[in-house]
Amino acid sequence: MKHRYIYWLAPAALLTWAACGKKQQAGAPAAPPTSVYLAKAKTAEAVYYDKYQGIVVSINTVELRSQVPGFVTGIFFKEGDVVQKGKVLYEIDKRKYQAAYDQAKANVLSAEANLVKAQKDIDRYNMLLKNDAIARQTVDQAQATYETSKSQVAVAKAGLESARTDLSYATITAPFTGRIGISQVRLGAQVAVGTTLLNTISAEHPIGVDVVINEQDINRFYNLQKSSTDSTFKLVLPDGSKYNKPGKVLAVDRGVSNQTGSIRVRVQFPNEDDVLKDGMSAVLQVLNNQSGNRVQIPYKAVTEQMGEFFVFTARDTVVKDTAADKTVKDRRDTIAKQVKVKLGPRVNDDVVVMDGIKQGDNVITDGFTRLRDGGRITTGAAAPAAGAAPKK
Repeated sequence: MKHRYIYWLAPAALLTWAACGKKQQAGAPAAPPTSVYLAKAKTAEAVYYDKYQGIVVSINTVELRSQVPGFVTGIFFKEGDVVQKGKVLYEIDKRKYQAAYDQAKANVLSAEANLVKAQKDIDRYNMLLKNDAIARQTVDQAQATYETSKSQVAVAKAGLESARTDLSYATITAPFTGRIGISQVRLGAQVAVGTTLLNTISAEHPIGVDVVINEQDINRFYNLQKSSTDSTFKLVLPDGSKYNKPGKVLAVDRGVSNQTGSIRVRVQFPNEDDVLKDGMSAVLQVLNNQSGNRVQIPYKAVTEQMGEFFVFTARDTVVKDTAADKTVKDRRDTIAKQVKVKLGPRVNDDVVVMDGIKQGDNVITDGFTRLRDGGRITTGAAAPAAGAAPKK
């Protein structure tokens, strides 16, 4: 019986101790707030550009090749210079072609002489035919000889034109004004028809920049082709400097690659000073359609979790406290509220917020590493600006 009394007394003692503990917890002071720094979300002008990796390309480039075989007997330019349209660049040994031309010209003269003789024979035979002094067959034969002579003149003239063309091909001239490269052949080198590359010449003003865009951006660039301003396109050179001349969309390629879902766009830039070189890499910046007055916050206020971005904001709230005597009192607190945001581009130390934050919201910039959603905070002055990366 004595043991039963002890076993009954133990749970009662535990209940009494737990009740006392609850009273102590209810009367205990709340956890101290976390000290943080705040900054107000502001609306400011945000002009920003989308970036595309580009390649500078000459809009007009031609590979120079000979259309007649032979040996190079003349080179008449300085490598790397700008040559004017029509300037003689190379000469192929033309002696054979000159001789062929002279022979073709002589053939024309001979055929024309035969035609004149045939014409005179017809005129004479026709006079005799009127007086019945010659047979009709002789006149017909003379007429046939005349027609044959006419065709021989045509054949001779065609041969002369062919020989003249071959002779002209022996002299290679600049097809347009442009910069010529380093010669691929030297004096005395033998060249074959259409296969031996002599040189390359390219026009450098204006010049193009080719970029590859996603198929979702096609309509955007079609619209820019119809209408753009001097600030729509900017070019960043390999050394980081900016090319301060306006560009415009010259062409959008004919089709989308079914393997990559991308399409090529060519943007044209003036190049009077020869700054841009064919084959140079550059970054094309295209003015974003959403540029304008946008909400901006310090970039360091952003945290990233699983590929999504969040910001802590400070909000005033009323908390009900229960005292030890079970009385309930209202207490005003400032708490941290975690908000999911959609970010735009960075603007110096700030970042554009497309959704989730509005102008005037107080965002926490420092001191939120140990914060939890709904945690109490106490605020201080705005922390110094720093372009720190989002914390993960």
